[in-house]
Order: sequence, then C-alpha cells, then structure tokens
Amino acid sequence: MITIKKLVLSASIASCIALSGAATSAAASPAAENPNDWPQYHRTSDAWRFSPLDQINVGNVNKLKVAWIHQPGDIEMGLQATPIVIDGVAYYIGPNNNVFAVNAATGKTIWHYQPDLDSIVDEVFYVAASRGVTVGHGNVYVGSLDGRFIAIDQKTGKEKWSTQITDLEKCYGCLFSSPPQLAGDVLFGGTTGGDQPTQGKIFAVNAITGKKMWTFDILQKDDPKSWPGDSGEVGGSGAWLPGTYDAKSDTIFIGTANAAPDFYGAEREGDNKHSASLLALEPKTGKLKWARQEIPHDVWDYDAAYEALSLTHNGKDVLVHLNKSGYVFVLEKSTGEVENVWPLAENITFAKGINPKTGELIGRKAMPVGEETTICPYLLGARSWNHGAYNPNTGLWYTNAMEVCNIVVPAPQEHENIGIAGLYLGVSKLVAVPPPGKKASARLDARDPITGKLKWSIDYPLPGLGSVLTTGGNLVFNGDPYGVIHAYNAQNGKEVWNFNAGSGIRGGIVSYSVDGKQYILASTGFGSHAPGFMASAFPEVGGLPGGAALVAFTLED
Repeated sequence: MITIKKLVLSASIASCIALSGAATSAAASPAAENPNDWPQYHRTSDAWRFSPLDQINVGNVNKLKVAWIHQPGDIEMGLQATPIVIDGVAYYIGPNNNVFAVNAATGKTIWHYQPDLDSIVDEVFYVAASRGVTVGHGNVYVGSLDGRFIAIDQKTGKEKWSTQITDLEKCYGCLFSSPPQLAGDVLFGGTTGGDQPTQGKIFAVNAITGKKMWTFDILQKDDPKSWPGDSGEVGGSGAWLPGTYDAKSDTIFIGTANAAPDFYGAEREGDNKHSASLLALEPKTGKLKWARQEIPHDVWDYDAAYEALSLTHNGKDVLVHLNKSGYVFVLEKSTGEVENVWPLAENITFAKGINPKTGELIGRKAMPVGEETTICPYLLGARSWNHGAYNPNTGLWYTNAMEVCNIVVPAPQEHENIGIAGLYLGVSKLVAVPPPGKKASARLDARDPITGKLKWSIDYPLPGLGSVLTTGGNLVFNGDPYGVIHAYNAQNGKEVWNFNAGSGIRGGIVSYSVDGKQYILASTGFGSHAPGFMASAFPEVGGLPGGAALVAFTLED
C-alpha cells in the first residue's frame, strides 16, 4: 500500500478556485445550486441523486469514453466516497482521510491533504474508510477517523481548524466515516459505532469557527421503560450516514442505527428510543422536532440510517425512507406521521408485516436465546447503505436490492470485555444464507416511491453496492461488484452502455458539466466490510480485486 501524505498544490489551477470562491459558499444553499455542479452529498437536499444535465442521453451514451482517471494512491477498504463537484473542481476523499481537489476537466491534482491521524485509527473496526466531504463557506469539511471535524481551505488545501469531537479510547466506534453536513452555518454529523457498546450521539459545530454548538443524545437513557437499568449506556444507535437539511422548514433530517447488542434484547427490554428512527432536529439548538421509530426494540440489526428522500405527493410534502428491514416508510414531512409503508424486500420473516397506516409491526418473530432462527432480511438489509436515485421526469425511484437472510443464535455478551475493534452483536452464531428454498439474489429496481409499484427490474449476480445516479438524459447509472458501470434507459430498464473499471463500485456516481461538456464521474474500487458479511451467501464476492480510482467519462468529440 502506498499512502501519499505530502501536500501537493498546483498554483495555476488553484488560482481558478480563488476566482470561484464566492460561489462555493452559496453552493451550500439548495436555492443556489448550479445544474452544472454536484455541490452536496446527494447533489440536492431532497436526496434525489438526480442531475438535470441531458447532453449525455439514451441516444448517444454509447459514445462515452474515459476522459481521465485519478488515483488516491491508497486502496485500503476501497473508494467509498461520493465526489463533490463545484465550478470545475472535484473534491473527494480516499482511504485514511486522504482528501483531494482535482481539475474536473483533466483529472490533474490541485491539492492533496491528509490529517495527522491519531495512531488509534489503526485499531478500530471501521478502519480506513470515508464516504465523502462537504464543501461550503470556502471550506472542505471532513469527519475524521480519529473523531474530529476538520475544515480545509478550499483554495489551498491547508487546514483551517480542527475540533476534537469524541475520544476513541473511551467511546469505541465514535469516529466519523461519513462527511458532516451543512445546515447554514451549522456543521452536523453522527458517529459510526452502532454495533458497538457506545451511546449514539449527533454533534454540531459552528461551520465558520469550529466551535462546538450542541450534542444530541439519541438514546433516551433517562426513560427506564425505554432503556432499563444502564442498558442505554451501551445501546449503540449512532447516526452514521449523512443527514439532510431542509432550508424551507429549517430542519435536519437524520436516521439512526440499530440498538446494541444487535440480536440480544433481553437486557434492554422496551422500545429503545431513539434507535432505528428517523429524527427531525432544529439546526441551531439540536432540539428534537419529531421522531419516527421504525423498528421498536430492534433485535434484528435494522438500522434506519439511510437517506430520506423528500417529495411532494398530492400537494403534501413527504419523506420516503428505506429501513434496513426491507420496508419503505412514507412519512409526512412536518410531523413524521405515517402515510404509507411498503416492502422493497421479497423475503421478510422477522415480522408478518407492518401496518401501512400506523407503521406498527405485526406479528414479531421471536428469536429464542441459544437457538437457531432464520431471519430475513439479513444484517446488511434489503439494501446496504449505498443510496438510490429519484428521477422527477419518470417519477421513479431506482435502488439496488438483495434477497439474503441470516441464521442467528442470540446470546448474552459482556460488553466490558469487548476491545476497541470488537462488535457488540449479542450472538454465538451469525451467518448469511439464501432465503429458505431459494437462491440468494440481487437486482436493481425502478419503483414508484410512494406506493412501491414496480416498473422494471434488472437481475444482478451479486448485489450492487454503489450509489445510483439518474439524469435528465433519461439515464440510470449503476455499478456492480465486478467493476462494471452500467447505464440503463430510465423508462424501461434497457441497458444502453457499460464499462469495466476493473474493481467493484462501492461509492457514488455523479454528473457535472465543465465548459459546456457533461461528465459522468464514478468512484471505483471495491471495499468495506460488506463483502465479508455477505460472502457465505455470495461466495464469489470474496475473490474480487480491490482498488481505488475516480474515473470520469465524457462523449467523444
């Protein structure tokens, strides 16, 4: 492994960034978003992952060619980032918090930054990985592997400030694998360790100064009916994926992880609020506006940390939120009240169903301690954390899905004896298996996000683990674990182009334009812990090559 730690600066291109500095601060506001840019994690605060650009379309996508390739020089855990692109400059983070600014037309490095990480990062379970950066106020923001929020000067790549948020020696897993997000001048984000004996929290600092503003305690530890005894002290439930900020209502929407120990609930009887929940927070204070717990007393590892898609349906603003359980919750945006619940997964056994009007679980399946129980979906969910994409022109939501179960033997676990890299799962056996009487399977679905009605579906031999992109050119882009990037007709699912990048897709695919030319930019390089968890159900995943590279495509001249 080669890790480059030296700061590299190309003065000629950096001067271009200086000229565009005024625009970058505005890019944090959805109202100011340029259709040529990809200024936020999901491009827009509605989490659509939709680019309106249509220069590349179903009629000419077969003429796409590689424009440039950028390699971070470190392939540990692959490349899991979604790049940010503003005013012709791409910003992304590679393994071990290597951050780059790259000329988005040529792939030339403008600058490279890596924080001086505490040596404790070599011991943690969530080693090396980071899912992106945030850009605004003239800064590039990073959530670090050693528990910090960091602001890097957008023009020069030099560190402006660093705020230590957590202490990994005392709080296992309390690091940041996802980029903190902006809510105006507030920079907020949650820690990663939902499967460790920690207390889930969300933190906020002043985005200009780095000064701490507030901390939201996810777990209601002072409610003995929710967290009896001291179970809330180690109840997990971190908010480990990026939230979104809705400027219109001045609200942060962010999901939380499973309760811990994941599969053994005897020591935390109760609903375990606010684990497996979608939260609405006030940005300036961190005050809770509302919470929707999707899986009360979760004993199946069914996080609610995924993206909250914001839509208007029948004149009402709603959120569409996939839970790892395989159910999609459609919620009223202002209150969190349930509008509908529909199943993305085909094989669901943890409960008989969920009431689509109330969100109440129906017929929970018991998992006796010390006995084998087959539960569907498995711990990675009906989809992993890789995000779907919504196209307003088709009205369809495009998402990867998989049909896998796990055999679970719940067992008590002494959290005091878990090391810094240990997991607090509460099992003596946990193995991924195909659904009973079937084969493990995977697919890309195009669905109505409100009703779940299926428009088309593409079968995959291995689950897609990258985030989906859809565009104004009537296209859907998706990558697979083999490294093949596919483009489909957004209306009917017909494949219209593909390219083999050589190593699987785990990060985000985005689109942007520079000097009137549209590009597709893919994060390639297989990694994360997901392949290890799914290997028993999909043995082929274990032999796939690693890598890390940004690959940009554009049309032939």
